This record gives sequence, structure tokens and C-alpha cells, in this order.
Amino acid sequence: MNGPGLRDLAPEHALRRLELTVTRRLDGLLQGDHLGLLPGPGSEPAEGREYLAGDDVRTMDWNLTARMTAPHVRDRVADRELETWVLVDATASMDFGTGRLEKRDLAVFAAAAVGFLTERTGNRLGAQIVHDTGIQRFPARAGRAHLLALLGALLAAPRGVGGRGDAPFGAAAGLLRRTAGRGRGLAVVVSDFLEPVDAWQRPLRLLGARHQLLAVEVVDPRELTLPDVGMLTLVDPETGRRREVPTAGRRLRERYAAAAAAQRREIAAGLRRAGAAHLRLRTDGDWVRDLVRHVLAQRRTAAAGAGGAP
Repeated sequence: MNGPGLRDLAPEHALRRLELTVTRRLDGLLQGDHLGLLPGPGSEPAEGREYLAGDDVRTMDWNLTARMTAPHVRDRVADRELETWVLVDATASMDFGTGRLEKRDLAVFAAAAVGFLTERTGNRLGAQIVHDTGIQRFPARAGRAHLLALLGALLAAPRGVGGRGDAPFGAAAGLLRRTAGRGRGLAVVVSDFLEPVDAWQRPLRLLGARHQLLAVEVVDPRELTLPDVGMLTLVDPETGRRREVPTAGRRLRERYAAAAAAQRREIAAGLRRAGAAHLRLRTDGDWVRDLVRHVLAQRRTAAAGAGGAP
């Protein structure tokens, strides 16, 4: 983005700019097509009915078939009728960025994309914002006013305090699993996932057992490679630990890159074990295009698995 950042603008101007940025770019890339964040029909069971030629055999309700002594299927409630929850990481590690955005700004844009797509189709949207000092919760509601209030809270979120050494994001994932609606819906989790994998993998796996789960991993390029800038002071925002690092050494930079790659593989494996669809967004990348590519790829995979059905 050019010019002042969203957080430098008055709240109402920041929200208007955020809405225009997201909706115009999504409309341009989607060309008016409806975009669901995850592929496939909704997963909430609806009424059973007798099987008709052409029905997907995977929707067969065998218990109902046995009771009725004739083949029956169970329809599904469409995705647009389901509830969506967004869990946004606003802890200290998100207050970093060397690309066009800080990670916390990219998290706001990701949440805005989810929100505006949800608001367009009349879905209810709920959210939890995870701070170092607590969790800010928004109940699931429909409507533009509710969405703008949520995004305003994200923009106004204070920077993390750091140095606590605990795992607020993992705890928030567990809370979301317990407080999200009982019906099956969509859960979108936006974070850098830098807390230990063991802190969040099980809560996400349990969350994904009930809801469709999309994990949006936010990454900055300096977390992947170390530049040659002489002596560099590195601070762990989650624990507050500081370390002086001489970046001129090629072998040290190579070890850093290897360790960073291993960390990202561990995160990806944890998300895979949790059953989440995984989207990685970079602060130096085109986040809208990456989001659209991910969703379209998911839809092509789902269509292929259904034998090419739309």
C-alpha cells in the first residue's frame, strides 16, 4: 500500500479504505463469481429424502435407508447459511514486518476478506482477537455494522507486551472450540503460529473435528532468511529474550535459513495433523491474489474428487 498506513488514518477513514481495498480487488479477481473460503457444499445435516438418479452416493444416509427400506440421502445446508468464526492473533510476535506490511496489518486484511465475503452472503460472523493479556470476543452476528465494529477493534488493537512466555494463542484456540456454535460452520485462524506446535495443534484439531478449518499463516521474509547487516540485535517478542547476532558470517546465515525452513515445515505438519486447509501469506507478497489462488485451487481439488461435479 502507498501513502499513510491504515492505523495512521482516522478510524472511519481507515475502515472505508480497508473495505474499498478488499472488495475492489476481490471483485476484480473473481469477476463477480461467488467465492466460498473452502470448497464443497455445507456440512450441516438437513432433512433426509429418497434417493434420486444423479444424487451423490456419498450423501447416502444408511440408517435412514435401513429404516425406510429404500435408498435415502441427507441433504446439506449450504455454506452461505452457516456460521463463520475468525480467530486473529494480535500477540507481540505479530508486531513485525519488513515487507509492505507488518504481520498484524496483514492479519487485519485477511480477517477483512473473510468478513466481507461472509457479509455479502448474509452469514453470521463471530470473532476472537487474541492479545497477550486476554481475549476480546465478538458474538456471531450478521450485517455490515457488526463487521465494521470488529475490524475497527482489530485496527485499534494495542501492540503486544511480549515477554510473558505463555501460550495465549493456543488457549484461545481451545476457547473458540468451546464457545463457537454447536452447528457445523467455518473457522478461520489467522496467526504466525510461532507458539510451540504442541500449544495449538490439539485445540485446532478438536476445532476442525466440528468445523471446516482454514489456517492462514502470516510470514515476514526476514523470518525466513537473515540479511548481511553486521551485528544485529534479535529480540524474541513472545519471551523478551535478546541476542546479539553477527550476520556477516555466511555459515550463520545458512544455519538460520535452515532452522527457519525446519520451523515452517513443523508448523505446516502441525496444521496438516489438525486437519486444516493451509494458506500462507507473506508481508511482501500480493495477499489478495494468494488468497484467491488458494481458494480456486481448493475448489478444483474438490471438483476432481467429486468426479468433476460443479
